[in-house]
Amino acid sequence: MLVGARTLPAAAQTPDERQGLAAAGPSIAISLADRRLYLTGADGTTRGFPVAIGRPGVPIPVGDSSIQRKRRDPTWRPTANQRREKPSLPRAVPPGPNNPLGKFALDLGWPAIAIHGTNDPDSVGRQASGGCFRMLPADIETVFATAEVGTPVRVVRGSLGGKPPMPVAMQPAGPLPVAVKAAPAAAGKPPKPSPSPANATATAPAAVPRPPTPEPPPQPEADPRCATVTAPLRRMICDVPALALLDGRARGAQERFLAGIADPAARAAAAYDLIQEDRRFHERIAALCWIRSGTEGDPAVAASARSCLATALDHRLDDVAERIATLRGGAMLAGRP
Repeated sequence: MLVGARTLPAAAQTPDERQGLAAAGPSIAISLADRRLYLTGADGTTRGFPVAIGRPGVPIPVGDSSIQRKRRDPTWRPTANQRREKPSLPRAVPPGPNNPLGKFALDLGWPAIAIHGTNDPDSVGRQASGGCFRMLPADIETVFATAEVGTPVRVVRGSLGGKPPMPVAMQPAGPLPVAVKAAPAAAGKPPKPSPSPANATATAPAAVPRPPTPEPPPQPEADPRCATVTAPLRRMICDVPALALLDGRARGAQERFLAGIADPAARAAAAYDLIQEDRRFHERIAALCWIRSGTEGDPAVAASARSCLATALDHRLDDVAERIATLRGGAMLAGRP
């Protein structure tokens, strides 16, 4: 029997915790061990709701993310993997009683992962989903009304014991600036006074080399397709330098791998495989991040789409590395060291 939502009073937290939660705004924590979602409001009050998590064998994201998009009456589009596992699945299921997402969906920064309702309430509280977090219809409606785009979400493996972790500041997508800090003075030792002009010559220490200036972040590799591309997703990558940098890194890894293949036939086969993988990635992410003609016309939707795409491209670097390792090992490609 499932336990419904319950409220944890603000008195259960310290005054400092309540103040910190109120300043941070709403936040969400999900415990895989508890199989519960904890929603903390701006007043510091936390409510817990049962959720369904990924079934055994399904990868479940763990760590920090945020709500990228809110969808009311969403359309469910099975992923390519889901359709390969079950070819009878339709390409899309419109809103209605047969929609596995229910009436509300909150898309997270991880590709194809969301907090959503369900048309199978008996599955809530179990390991039953394809990686998403299912909620009872009334519970997801409450969370949907409280959380906004940008609300931080933390997923942990262990039990939270009814008390969510303090919310964390969400880091912006893209490379962070490098800061060079001076070494702190040793504890308990006062700083040495500056030498007076009279004895400056005798006591002046040897010149200390200045710390090196941080190198500027690498610039995105020019993509020759940008001059003529019209597809909305590719156009967004070309127009946003941070996205072009992430895409350029993945593309550069592919090009270096192909350049190291000595056999022309093997190189052509590997290139075809990588091109097909790119096309599947673009189709999936364009649907997930809601990138289509007209997206740039709505600033809020465009900002959410860019954030979602940045996360997807960041994960893409790992996907490309894994794919290259598979091609190199499976096909026994001969390449230069």
